[in-house]
Amino acid sequence: MAASLRSTVTVSGSNEFVLNKDKRAVGISSSHGSLSYTPPKSSDHKGRQGILLVERRSSKTHSNFSINAQASVCIPRSMRWWEKSIHSNMNQINSAQHLVDSLLNAGDKLVIIDFYSPGCGGCKALHPKICQIAEMNPNVQFLQVNYEEHKSMCYSLNVHVLPFFRFYRGVQGRLCSFSCTNATIKKFKDALAKHGGERCSLGPARGLEESELLSLAAKKELAIHFPLRSATGNTEDFVLLNKIEESENAALAV
Repeated sequence: MAASLRSTVTVSGSNEFVLNKDKRAVGISSSHGSLSYTPPKSSDHKGRQGILLVERRSSKTHSNFSINAQASVCIPRSMRWWEKSIHSNMNQINSAQHLVDSLLNAGDKLVIIDFYSPGCGGCKALHPKICQIAEMNPNVQFLQVNYEEHKSMCYSLNVHVLPFFRFYRGVQGRLCSFSCTNATIKKFKDALAKHGGERCSLGPARGLEESELLSLAAKKELAIHFPLRSATGNTEDFVLLNKIEESENAALAV
């Protein structure tokens, strides 16, 4: 017996039986027999196995027999809410180094960091509006930071409330930071109207504050060699061994 389970089930070349994904088990019966499928207990069915039970009735002997078969389930996982309606100017941050590089490589472009948590109801409710704003402002770069995956980095950046946003641009570095919800979305729109216009500034992008870079480096989330702005305005590579050791010793003393 051959069985293939995707959004439908096919048994031995017979007709296709559509799976009802909203139920734990599906049953189909006819004059020739019956078929039932019980999905795995895990909420993520992708690549899991379920139980396929086929019962066939013989018209000659009027006897029944059952066959238990293991089959792979290929039902696609539902897209997570923070992955929906994403546009080309919205990027998911995967590490502290990725965040630093993204800010430094943005040039004069306005960059908005969106801190969210998958379990945050306010973040989920606000997400569609942020996506609409991103679509209407293709020249603005949106960086998404998953708080649950990057808690240590968020602590270093002093992000303790969600949803939370930070605006950055070029040599100015951080322009503003605030928390807002659907009810206070005007705060976000006002900040975008104030800082979203085209501008041209001389010099490299500033990115994160030096204290934030030091904190990330002390927690081993960032390489010791990273760019910082010097007093002359040039970007140089500093080896901050002493400062990092001081930060580490202070952290251990607490």
